[in-house]
Amino acid sequence: MKIAFYGSSLVSAYWNGAATYYRGLLRALAAKGYDITFYEPDVYDRQKNRDIDPPEWARVVVYDGTVEALRRVAVEAAQADIVVKASGVGFEDDLLLAEVLRHARPDAMKIFWDVDAPATLAELRAHPDHPLRHALGQLDTVLTYGGGDPVVAAYRSLGARDCAPIYNALDPETHHPVPANPGFAADLGFLGNRLPDREARVEHFFLEPAAQVPGQRFLLGGSGWEGKPMAGNIRAIGHVPTRDHNAFNVTPKAVLNISRDSMAQNGFSPATRVFEAAGAGACLITDYWEGIELFLKPDEEILVARDGREVVEIMAGLTRERAEAIGRRALDRVLSAHTYAHRAEDADRIFKRFAERREAAE
Repeated sequence: MKIAFYGSSLVSAYWNGAATYYRGLLRALAAKGYDITFYEPDVYDRQKNRDIDPPEWARVVVYDGTVEALRRVAVEAAQADIVVKASGVGFEDDLLLAEVLRHARPDAMKIFWDVDAPATLAELRAHPDHPLRHALGQLDTVLTYGGGDPVVAAYRSLGARDCAPIYNALDPETHHPVPANPGFAADLGFLGNRLPDREARVEHFFLEPAAQVPGQRFLLGGSGWEGKPMAGNIRAIGHVPTRDHNAFNVTPKAVLNISRDSMAQNGFSPATRVFEAAGAGACLITDYWEGIELFLKPDEEILVARDGREVVEIMAGLTRERAEAIGRRALDRVLSAHTYAHRAEDADRIFKRFAERREAAE
């Protein structure tokens, strides 16, 4: 079956946190025989900051950030058996959704794939006339990369015919153990761009704890932190290319996951960073969110902190030996249950079930 996937970017992770999700899941679907074309706009300097070449397992179509170019690529939706419009494409999202739905064949499966469901749902609740709310009745299903039952129920209550989570996972080909890199040496590392709906939590879980333990070294990776006041024991290194993520995760004694506000409040939304870190064999500390135990076992495969004080307490008692043991167990768990091959099985079942229902109705 042919998939036309309209998303933010497959070839660039620059200001594009969904890149590793797209790559892992679509690579796994291609391995199952799906013929994939990924359409992405040339915006936000993503094409100037590519970190991979177009892969052999998907055709990548880059279009100009203009309405005319958008309309041209939307026409190609007519060639696909499965048409996907992802959230957060970054250029005229509402128009893109309308154009893709206008050109998709009547027998094609039409999907809205939400890579930030808690935030999207908050926007839909705040704006009853939002174009996506009106489009839900034209879509066959909504797929999300997190959120669990609360998100499923919310989308159905807004008019979605169906909704299912296809969670983040590990792509072992891109995230795996590597030798430590002295350039990333630290006691605790955090990798994440400076975002309005996460900044306060970064202050609480990372910047403030660092100030309380001046004898420990903290490493901050990600864009946008220039000019942010922080303690002298924090080393901010800016954007970290995806090719260096494995070394960033495995070199510090531990790394920290900090959820965005909406995802922490909703729960059941493990960030890609969780699986990337576990895949590298890192010792991961995460802020608390409901549903953690569905993915990794607290205290054995992941450490959980409910506030900055608990981050300080965990680091005070964490030996290098225990950190390495936690990282090994986390790696074993994600390889056995949380790879994109597992997630592709979930998506494949949904696609085939739709096709069977469509055939039975004809």
